Amino acid sequence: MERIGVALAGRAGARLATHLGIAVSRSSLLRLVRALPDPQIGSLKVLGVDDFALRRGHAYGTVLVDIDTHTPVDLLADRSADTFAAWLDEHPGIEVVCRDRATTYAEATRKAAPNAIQVADRWHLWHNLAEHVEKTVAAHHSCLRHHNDIPSKPPGGSGPAADLIQAANLAQASRRENSTLVTRTKARYQAVHALKTQGKGIKAIMGELGLSKDTVRRFYHAGTAEELLAHPRAGRPSALDPYKAYLNQRWNTGLTNASKLYREITEQGYRGNRATVARYLAPFRPLRAAPPPTPPIPKVRHITSWILRHPDNLDNDDQDKLKHALAACPHLAATATHVTAFAEMMTGLHGNRLIVLVMSFRVLWLMF
Repeated sequence: MERIGVALAGRAGARLATHLGIAVSRSSLLRLVRALPDPQIGSLKVLGVDDFALRRGHAYGTVLVDIDTHTPVDLLADRSADTFAAWLDEHPGIEVVCRDRATTYAEATRKAAPNAIQVADRWHLWHNLAEHVEKTVAAHHSCLRHHNDIPSKPPGGSGPAADLIQAANLAQASRRENSTLVTRTKARYQAVHALKTQGKGIKAIMGELGLSKDTVRRFYHAGTAEELLAHPRAGRPSALDPYKAYLNQRWNTGLTNASKLYREITEQGYRGNRATVARYLAPFRPLRAAPPPTPPIPKVRHITSWILRHPDNLDNDDQDKLKHALAACPHLAATATHVTAFAEMMTGLHGNRLIVLVMSFRVLWLMF
């Protein structure tokens, strides 16, 4: 019953025990599991350390893992430096500490195991890289929007079709720039940095502006407001997207009444409001025609996922979409090249390539 409880815990274990002819409740199985002695930790050489949520956003603990055997060896009640340092004092002989980039565990290791080598684990390296790749894709998402319009323009770059596309793009850009989110982000950035120039820290700004710590920290460390606006400007998927081709076609047949068009697409399943339809159609009125529909632009998170995944794990459709995205923006193409090089170095353990790769990333950073 102990083995069943360890393997399946309470409910599932009780169901299996019943099939084996053992009458036992889930509570009894859990009591047996809790009564088992903790396994002996033994000697450790390579220790993995990371935090975990007991209650997300409120209470966190620390999990310690034997990297050689990939098994958890202990759980700590919190994620403070003192608690981890005390554990290291009780378990001497640690040669390598594999951790994230937070300073808490680094401080504890320097204090209690000064001879141990501290390394960043592959998961956190890749996770940190993924965050920066997503920011880069968001910052250059407008390249894809511009490239998406080029095939629809006539060879001369002028004429009614080009005028329609330009008018629609300008109207959409104007709506994004004047949106509540963009306006609020610019105002908050100015307010935070005005207080920062006065020498005030994050905690003081939190109290004065009534913002959360994470929000103030993000604005406090941002170099420009444009850095914070990359994601909003990349745009979010709209409920109207699947119906735009139909609206364009109906507009060009002579139906220009927004209310009637709204009712038509509502019957087809549209769940948005009439104002969204009217705003989309507004740029077409001065030229009395709608532009040719353009294919939807891939979302930021989709492009990020394609860049970070191995090509063998992408289907043909995703590979084609990634190829078009990289062809539309040299910055994304350079990013994908460096990500591939880093992945090969990390998975193949080619540490000798690190210096060259770091220099390449610095050049890429300067380009942005």
